[in-house]
Amino acid sequence: MPRLCQTDGLSEDQSEILKAVRQFVDEQIIPVAQELEHADEYPTEIIEGLKELGVFGLTIPEEFGGLGESLLTYALVVEEIARGWMSVSGVINTHFIVAYMLIQHGTQEQKEKYLPRMATGEVRGAFSMSEPGLGSDVAAVSTKATRADDGSYSITGQKMWLTNGATSTLVAVLTKTDEGAESVYKNMTTFLVEKEAGFGETAQGVTVPGKIEKMGYKGVETTELILEGHRIAADQVLGGEPGKGFFQMMDGVEVGRVNVAARACGLAWRGFELAIAYAQQRKTFGKAIAEHQAVLFRLAEMATKVEVAHTMMVKAARLKDTGQRMDVEAGMAKMVASEYANEVVEDSFRIHGGYGYSKEYEIERLMREVKFMLIGEGTSDIQKMIIGRSLLKDYQLR
Repeated sequence: MPRLCQTDGLSEDQSEILKAVRQFVDEQIIPVAQELEHADEYPTEIIEGLKELGVFGLTIPEEFGGLGESLLTYALVVEEIARGWMSVSGVINTHFIVAYMLIQHGTQEQKEKYLPRMATGEVRGAFSMSEPGLGSDVAAVSTKATRADDGSYSITGQKMWLTNGATSTLVAVLTKTDEGAESVYKNMTTFLVEKEAGFGETAQGVTVPGKIEKMGYKGVETTELILEGHRIAADQVLGGEPGKGFFQMMDGVEVGRVNVAARACGLAWRGFELAIAYAQQRKTFGKAIAEHQAVLFRLAEMATKVEVAHTMMVKAARLKDTGQRMDVEAGMAKMVASEYANEVVEDSFRIHGGYGYSKEYEIERLMREVKFMLIGEGTSDIQKMIIGRSLLKDYQLR
């Protein structure tokens, strides 16, 4: 058995889930990923297959119809799926973040209303924090929810970079609200916005204009979300209490960083697989290029980076499962996995030589997809700021 990306201490159930997902990836995703990606076609059949496997309800508690699995199980499933096609792992990422936020912060009524249907994939979640002029400065959120006399709200603003923006039917939207708090972070609220799937006006005052064209991450739509006087009841405030949105979203982002780390691990893993296979087939100067020391050393370095990224991702997921604060560990895992994935995929591209530049070869797709890992859920520079500031607190001179 190949030794990379093995995880110690898994239960029999976890091992069986990963085995089933790996078989699905090898048989149902890898054979069609190139064609679908180049056509920028939504992977409908693949998504239906993932629904049947129970992936959409993987971490949703059994009482709500899910499998009740851990974040670690989910991260390892994401790694397997991204190994086949990174875009598919994006389909379940935002869905999972919204489900996680509901589990951790939702009222009992909200959990009962949404989680059973999210477990089956009937309700699909999207996560909306960013705005056109926002970037990583979450405090600059301008989308505003204004409370009416009857206790309901009216939301107006423009959101950006929604993965599953069109296919989703439930969007967790971060807004600015006037809660009278001195801190800007306590004047933010997360709303659960319901809409129809599709483009155009998908609910009263809610418009999804169209998908954003991207260099990679194809097949899955990324969109804007425009809200113009969208009326929403107070019981759609996540957790039932306004002013807690920033902290709820940051909890979700920590999970998102583990997810992006897992996706990067999957891409690095696949990049290495392609490289070591090609290096044994391609011959120069009378022998396979894997026998040339320069290529052999490159393969050794690639495998080591794959293993380091996987190990850090697993550690971050396990720590999150304990309920402890793990912003540093999530940031480290996301930074290392995304940077190493880019290096591994580029090394695989170099090993492929001229053929790596051809759309006929899978590595060309990976080269475009892996760039998203550098910016998704916060750039490496943002991760370094989070890590560095926390370390200064931990190691402050007395």
